Amino acid sequence: QVQLVESGGGLVQPGGSLRLACAASGSFFRMYRMAWYRQAPGKQRELVADITISGNENYADSVKGRFTISRDNIKNTVYLQMNSLKAEDTADYYCNIKIEPSPFSSRQVDYWGQGTQVTVSS
Repeated sequence: QVQLVESGGGLVQPGGSLRLACAASGSFFRMYRMAWYRQAPGKQRELVADITISGNENYADSVKGRFTISRDNIKNTVYLQMNSLKAEDTADYYCNIKIEPSPFSSRQVDYWGQGTQVTVSS
């Protein structure tokens, strides 16, 4: 069974920084696409950033130039470095990883983290 454990959320002042981490544990072949989503109160969950197995990054327009996604395939971890945080970045942040359970099949399974709260406020 694969589990994702998130860490790094908290309260930060506008203009500050936080680094989120999401570590995958369990038995699997490899991690494919890794992503961060967020959901603010009363809003739909939205994609913040994702990174492919080859390292190609994609960002929502609202976070371009401020957030950086990265992955460590040895530690089975995806990170989200968030700089110049704004009040509108306040949300619950969720990691999502597509995992290939077996080297003998291209089947991928979606896993989600439990969510970590980020609050940007003075």
